[in-house]
Amino acid sequence: MENILYNELTARGFSVDVVETTVTNSAGNRQRSQPEVDFVCQRDYGCYYIQSALTVADENKRLQEINLLTKINDSFIKIVVVKDYIIQWHDEAGIIYIGIEDFLLNYINQME
Repeated sequence: MENILYNELTARGFSVDVVETTVTNSAGNRQRSQPEVDFVCQRDYGCYYIQSALTVADENKRLQEINLLTKINDSFIKIVVVKDYIIQWHDEAGIIYIGIEDFLLNYINQME
C-alpha cells in the first residue's frame, strides 16, 4: 500500500520524502529507527503528512498510527490513509482519516 501511495504521489507531481531517524545504541553505533511519518509530501506551497495504515478500527491501533503525527507542531494537513473503505472523517486533533480508494480517486486531486 505504501508503494502505491508513493508512486501515485510522485506521478502527480509531489515531492515525497520518507522521514527516518537514527538512534545510537548502547555500543555507540548509529542505526536507523522506524520512520516517524510514512510520507511528507510537498507541492507548490502545500505540505502534507501522510501515514499509511491497514486499519484503524481498533482504538489502540489508531493511537499507535497517529502517535507521531500528534507530536508534529505545525498547521500542515495530516492524513491517515487506510486500506478499508471508510467514510472520510477527522478526529479532535484535526487528522483526516480516509480510505485508499477515496484518497487516490478523489482527495489527492484536491491537494493543491
